Amino acid sequence: MEIATIRRDLNHTLTELGRAVDKLAVARAADLYALAWQQAAQAPPSETRQQRARLAEYKEILSSRRWQEEERRQAADQSSQPVLEQEPRTVRRPRPSAKPTSGRPAVVWSSGRVPEQSMPSSRGSRRRPAARTDPAATASRRSTQGLEPALLESGALWEIATQLRSFLEQVAQAGTMTSWPAIRKRLPALPRLHRDDESVVLWLVDEERRDGEPLLAALVTVGDRQMHPRFPAIAEQLGLSTGQTPAQQRAAWGVEVLRAHQHWRHRR
Repeated sequence: MEIATIRRDLNHTLTELGRAVDKLAVARAADLYALAWQQAAQAPPSETRQQRARLAEYKEILSSRRWQEEERRQAADQSSQPVLEQEPRTVRRPRPSAKPTSGRPAVVWSSGRVPEQSMPSSRGSRRRPAARTDPAATASRRSTQGLEPALLESGALWEIATQLRSFLEQVAQAGTMTSWPAIRKRLPALPRLHRDDESVVLWLVDEERRDGEPLLAALVTVGDRQMHPRFPAIAEQLGLSTGQTPAQQRAAWGVEVLRAHQHWRHRR
């Protein structure tokens, strides 16, 4: 779909979302907010920066105490009504011309393999993530271990990546590093992610970077500030070669951490 069409549909959804928020239409606002992120996931972040900023503003409203109290009040009012009097909820769907938005990026799986169809040949020609072919199975699928959270849809992953990028920029500016447990502690609203989704989110965080910018994904470590084991695969997909041996990969990672600290030190 053309970028102009995506932006037009997204702007329309944001307008409707603003009206729903003004009217305190809790259920409709929730549906429109989810739809907006599905639409935003169809375009590169660089093409929808303004719309994503508006979504961040609406997120603050929808997660505020006042809004949550209104949500509980409306839910209580609805549950007290006879079933026959309850009106069915109307959910606005994407236009028929839009491509499916229920797929999710396929980047790095538990096996550590990177799907060939999503591997870029260079920084300038990298492809957008591929979508799954079975949305219903994707929404409910659990890992074989049965302990991992469910895999998320692409719209939810883009929303998380947008929020996480802002946090990682602060980490880089402070000249430090972080980890997924530390991220969840600092961002308590962030859902617990499947390990594959963690990798996808880190891919998306740096997918919107400008040419020449270092990878913020390098700042997410494991253990005692050690390189994340999936960083080499994520970096390769983003057009950065890290070498073949563990020593080469750790060296490339260390350089990228230093570059991130230097790049963001005097920003903002």
